[in-house]
Amino acid sequence: MRADPATGFVHRSARFATEVLAPWVWVLTLPFAVAAAATRSLWPSVLWGLVVAVTASVIPMVVIVRGARGGRWDGHHVTNREGRLVPLVVAGASLTVGIAVLLLGGAPHEMLALAGSMFASLVVSMAITFGLKWKVSLHAAVAFAAVVVGALVYGPWLLLLVVTAVFVAWSRVELGDHTKAQVLVGSLMGVVVGGGGYALLEVLLRASPS
Repeated sequence: MRADPATGFVHRSARFATEVLAPWVWVLTLPFAVAAAATRSLWPSVLWGLVVAVTASVIPMVVIVRGARGGRWDGHHVTNREGRLVPLVVAGASLTVGIAVLLLGGAPHEMLALAGSMFASLVVSMAITFGLKWKVSLHAAVAFAAVVVGALVYGPWLLLLVVTAVFVAWSRVELGDHTKAQVLVGSLMGVVVGGGGYALLEVLLRASPS
């Protein structure tokens, strides 16, 4: 029996969204966008963007890919809940180093707010994943958090990017990697913890003495 072309297209679209809009991609690019708005200068934007991008995205992703190739967990998206412990711990430890560099280097408060909201998201995701033993969608969480942070930094027009967040959330269900509930909770976590955490920390850090 020949495969349905429409079904094949839908599956390929879901796979495309899952790969191109994966958490590490958002976390790699968002720091540079926030740094550019915070510093309005090329080299400081590159410097502070790199600190967060490397410690929050590159280092954890290297560990994840190596572990996936070694069979320690299920693929580079770590689709098995039990396999998420080491990647999340590594991400938290690496980001802690990044936050320390930001503090010691006198980074703009917006970068500290971004890194802090990312760390908070890691803590909450670990609590859900291992405390509640439930596989919340990190794809959805990171995508929605990035959209909210982008809108807070550049203006509400960036909320138009919610279409891409919805696209990646849909893809996780379509590929069978998450249930609708896991994606919805991930989306809510992204808005409240990722986006709301950034907004709260940004206000608090802006008001604090230099």
